[in-house]
Amino acid sequence: MRVFVTGATGFIGTAVVQDLLEAGHTVVGLARSDTAAATLTAAGAEAHRGSLDDPGSLHDGAAAADGVIHLAYRHDFSDRAAFAEAARLDLRAVETLGKALEGTGKPLVVTLGTLPAAALAPGRTVTEEIKPEPGTDSPRLVSENAAMALAGRGVRASAVRLAPSVHGDGDRGFVPLLIDSARAKGVSAYVGDGSNRWPAVHRLDAARLFRLALEAAPAGSVLHGVAEEAVPFRDIAEAIGRHLGVPTAGIPAAEAGAHFGVLAGMVSIDNPVSSTLTRKLLGWDPARPSLLQDLEAGHYFTGRTSIF
Repeated sequence: MRVFVTGATGFIGTAVVQDLLEAGHTVVGLARSDTAAATLTAAGAEAHRGSLDDPGSLHDGAAAADGVIHLAYRHDFSDRAAFAEAARLDLRAVETLGKALEGTGKPLVVTLGTLPAAALAPGRTVTEEIKPEPGTDSPRLVSENAAMALAGRGVRASAVRLAPSVHGDGDRGFVPLLIDSARAKGVSAYVGDGSNRWPAVHRLDAARLFRLALEAAPAGSVLHGVAEEAVPFRDIAEAIGRHLGVPTAGIPAAEAGAHFGVLAGMVSIDNPVSSTLTRKLLGWDPARPSLLQDLEAGHYFTGRTSIF
């Protein structure tokens, strides 16, 4: 299968590209720079020049492919306006890729998160069957609804909701930002008693799930990229504090904004997530190290790696 991948040179994307190539697929990655194009070529993939800001490049890349995996996202959470613009770009990308595939029966796999879905089931474990109502105005859930609508327009569309921690060597996401905060403030903090839970998945397990979704997920499938359903946030904070040699402490919710900055709205969310249906549907069996095992390995503490 000739697969067009957006976000192909990112932390997750590079693993997805490698997994696809090892499975015998031909990969064409979206490249917005000469450096990205060279990275793709060196990995054994082809490069298609373009970006999220160029809908034409997205359309053309998808139209020439047998299937699409959409991973690219503008990770700018500096303020509400930037967050809204990132979500708007993502929605336009999903709609553009879908239009290129409409009526073909070809697969489109889009990327979402489990944190927005937590609002759909407060106090409960989020399952793949819990979905947003049509007309929701939540930015990330709007993209999910757009992807699901494509299933009725001749696209084998599926959505992978990823855990907030997609971890592994080279991670530049939320966990490195927590580490940066603990270094800067001299304390590894959690909100309240830290009993709220985050799901997690190793990036190599996530990469395999994207391939399986491309190959076999039925149209309209919501899939959960979650290996660990509920890691207590306090356990994460304690592992960070232990490796940095700083104390671990709970802080009141009212102080979360001052301490965590852009992560304040996320660190106290209780987000237990099940992937039982995903595993049964696709035979996905995540087997890579857990988040805490990755933290204990030490590679997270060799330098600042957050993209934020």
